[in-house]
Amino acid sequence: MVLHLNSFLGFPVILLYHWMGPTLPLNLEDPNVCSHWESYSVTVQESYPHPFDQIYYTSCTDILNWFKCTRHRISYRTAYRHGEKTMYRRKSQCCPGFYESREMCVPHCADKCVHGRCIAPNTCQCEPGWGGPNCSSACDSDHWGPHCSSRCQCKNGALCNPITGACHCASGFKGWRCEERCDQGTYGNDCHQKCQCQNGATCDHVTGECRCPPGYTGAFCEDLCPPGKHGPQCEERCPCQNGGVCHHVTGECACPPGWMGMVCGQPCPEGRYGKNCSQECQCHNGGTCDSATGQCHCSPGYTGERCQDECPVGSYGVHCAETCKCVNGGKCYHISGACLCEPGYTGEHCETRLCPEGIYGLKCDKKCPCHMPNTWSCHPMSGECSCKPGWSGLYCNETCSPGFYGESCQQICSCQNGADCDSVTGKCTCAPGFKGVSCGTPCLPGTYGINCSSVCNCKNEAMCSPVDGSCACKAGWHGVDCSINCPSGTWGLGCNLTCQCLNGGACNALDGTCTCAPGWRGEKCELPCQVV
Repeated sequence: MVLHLNSFLGFPVILLYHWMGPTLPLNLEDPNVCSHWESYSVTVQESYPHPFDQIYYTSCTDILNWFKCTRHRISYRTAYRHGEKTMYRRKSQCCPGFYESREMCVPHCADKCVHGRCIAPNTCQCEPGWGGPNCSSACDSDHWGPHCSSRCQCKNGALCNPITGACHCASGFKGWRCEERCDQGTYGNDCHQKCQCQNGATCDHVTGECRCPPGYTGAFCEDLCPPGKHGPQCEERCPCQNGGVCHHVTGECACPPGWMGMVCGQPCPEGRYGKNCSQECQCHNGGTCDSATGQCHCSPGYTGERCQDECPVGSYGVHCAETCKCVNGGKCYHISGACLCEPGYTGEHCETRLCPEGIYGLKCDKKCPCHMPNTWSCHPMSGECSCKPGWSGLYCNETCSPGFYGESCQQICSCQNGADCDSVTGKCTCAPGFKGVSCGTPCLPGTYGINCSSVCNCKNEAMCSPVDGSCACKAGWHGVDCSINCPSGTWGLGCNLTCQCLNGGACNALDGTCTCAPGWRGEKCELPCQVV
């Protein structure tokens, strides 16, 4: 720094300050800056007037010196010299307990603040969650904030944030102090989990475990109590008998059809059936009613939904399952199977004729008129003939009419497509071109004849008759097996059409179109070619 000072004699004085160093000045507004005055010496360079004898010449009358005379005069010039000067200045520095940092005085703590900052000499301000002289001690679980000075307000085992004091709720709780349980239907951390319980079960607010209402079980209370159990936690035993179903909550018995009573121990009274024995039986002829379904169990000799019908002719007994053994027209009693014989017969099964074979009448004095080789028997009273299969007529001397067969020719033949029916057995003998039990199946393509046993020999895609194997030739072919082209000049089916081509034109055997000889044209080759 250079200072200009006024010195004596009116000449300026220049003061030179030595540079004190590169440090920046402290902020004097800082309350932690202390000041005092100090003296210091500076070397200055000052100017002063220096006299000297100046000689000059001037004109005069001195002829000896060529009219020049010598003169003298005192002149002054500026000279410089060094000197020492005492100066005073204001000295600023950090107050005791502070040190300089970037133009500011900051406090100094001898014991470093671990989790905080130094706010005054040897005084720490701790961060939230820390305490102690040097902020190195974490807050305990019941305190928070700077120097752990605030007491936690958390409930139900919640953790207190040592910095903010906010409560981190334990599983199953909510609220700013964790004082509330999770709402019904939620559970777990922050009550974010949704309960899965069903059928009105309650959910544990901590674990989500389901507490089932009476009558339910399973991880989510999704199942009814297993058979035989009911009530809270399905621990009570059901008392129901005979297949009764226990209500999963109350244990009340729902009886199956056919049973009644508190524990389903009483069968339906006679004549009643169904659920709660509320239906009335409808069985007839001594039939009994199933107490569960109401189905009738008929007495021997009866059948039908309500046992209203006698057994069909030819059967008797329980379920009409027995077959009557009565012969010669004897009637079977539908209950016991006993035979009621026709007049002229006797025996347990009416198997004994009262008249010898070949004789009939009240006195067994008449000869049977039946043709005996074709007759089963002659009625001992009336002389009526019973014909063997394949025979009919008053005396069993006539063969069956076409379409009928069997005993007395009373059965209808099932043969089709002109097949012959055996008058005794009804077996079908198929006409050529058909096969099968009833001769209803035509021969497959390529076969023909009786039982379709012959193989067709037609050529050139001709159709084969399934009856006799004859070939139906396609257009352009003829012959027994359709292997011969139509003769020249003919065409079409059976080669029966005459070609219309003129002037040597060739005829197509399939469709009759003309292929003209050279020099001719037109549909029938009737036009000569034009000369160009």
